Amino acid sequence: MTHSSRPNLPEAGWKFDNSYLRLPESFYVRMNPVPVRMPTLVVFNAPLAQSLGLNPEVLQGDDGAAVFAGNRLPEGAEPLAQAYAGHQFGHFTILGDGRAILLGEQMTPEGERIDIQFKGSGRTPFSRNGDGRAALGPMLREYIISEALYALGIPTTRSLAVVTTGEQVRRETPLQGAILTRTAASHIRVGTFEYAAARGKPDEIRALADYTIQRHFPDLGSSDNPYLALLDAVMARQASLVSRWLLVGFIHGVMNTDNMALCGETIDYGPCAFMDAYDPSTVFSSIDHNGRYAYGRQAQIAQWNLARFAETLLPLIHENMQEAIAMATEAVTGFADSFRQYWLAGMRTKLGLLNQEADDGALVDDLLDCMQRHGADYTNTFRDLASGSAPEASVFQTPDFMQWYERWQARLERQPEEREVSRRLMKASNPAVIPRNHLVEEALDAAVERADYSVMQKLLGFLSQPFNDPPDVEGYHLPAPPSAQPYRTYCGT
Repeated sequence: MTHSSRPNLPEAGWKFDNSYLRLPESFYVRMNPVPVRMPTLVVFNAPLAQSLGLNPEVLQGDDGAAVFAGNRLPEGAEPLAQAYAGHQFGHFTILGDGRAILLGEQMTPEGERIDIQFKGSGRTPFSRNGDGRAALGPMLREYIISEALYALGIPTTRSLAVVTTGEQVRRETPLQGAILTRTAASHIRVGTFEYAAARGKPDEIRALADYTIQRHFPDLGSSDNPYLALLDAVMARQASLVSRWLLVGFIHGVMNTDNMALCGETIDYGPCAFMDAYDPSTVFSSIDHNGRYAYGRQAQIAQWNLARFAETLLPLIHENMQEAIAMATEAVTGFADSFRQYWLAGMRTKLGLLNQEADDGALVDDLLDCMQRHGADYTNTFRDLASGSAPEASVFQTPDFMQWYERWQARLERQPEEREVSRRLMKASNPAVIPRNHLVEEALDAAVERADYSVMQKLLGFLSQPFNDPPDVEGYHLPAPPSAQPYRTYCGT
């Protein structure tokens, strides 16, 4: 099993320009993916391929399978494994792409620069004791959830293809091997900066910061203090991103610093899941025993991660360390207010509020308290409120909710706009369909156990239009039946 020396079909549309290679060599190791025995393309995202400037017809057959398995390298690809570090559950460690290969940066027809990365493509110098491979189930999970977030309007890496490898990976039991191809605005992480800082080479930190500014925040180059401006800009994107997670009930599940991308996209879909009944302490991850990454703690953890990012920038922010610490501390302290503003603005749209009043925060908090007390489904409660008439579900018949409902109606009455304007806003802000955990598992079981991808494709069809009401008979809007076991997710390494 060797790489084909024949360049990949020029008509496939690959157009690489690999700027990451211009960073100091300590940030990566050049290496090819490890070829696999018998690649088969099982899922392919044709609309995404087209938006990248690729030709879906050319890439959908055996040729595409060979490319997405790493058996054939497209012309212009310069594969590498990235080096980075990270705080994992609060503990610092040196990491790196242990089972991922950055194929290169595709230049799209719109002039965007998009990373093309393989996940599960074999051992690298950063693999430690791992085999560098991935199992089919977790790769399909990332495909489903990342595409669902994209359809919900939440910044995210995306999934271009999944191939099975014809090889087994050994975990507790032998599993089918697979490789995911994902796209990202970049894979520069908080952990990439932590890696540079741990090496103790200020020139490398500066090179990485300058590269990040040039790639993602070019307007900051002319700032009085571009590195402090970089910290502020990254914090704003993270405040917005995490608020959007909370607004749809999403729980990332493993917010280590190596899983926080500076471009502001959601990255790494390991033990992620969506909440059914509203409860801020909801955790699905099998390894998060203390609830560090619970639904309601995600903003707090984002701030903690950003403090680690700020620490790496201190030598760049000011030559006097005390001055640098004061400036960075002031910036990081402002994260909580920034997050709250993004979150409250999103909650106003979910409740059809078109202007601002001082008591809006209390109105939202009281609704959430009521939902928690009664175990109300997070997604369906907001969707029901958007229906335009008093909802019939049992939770809405409780005295505390009826009292809240009257307050909300009075608040809507004080707006000059017609009620229909509010209702349209709510319909566009409250999804009817999310990737319900039990439905995701059904799709994965059908694909992994029976090679039946139709269940997954049907689910993806509904998830691609989350604000449309699905036919009731389909049941896509319903939470898991009461008989379902408590849901657990795993890292899928």
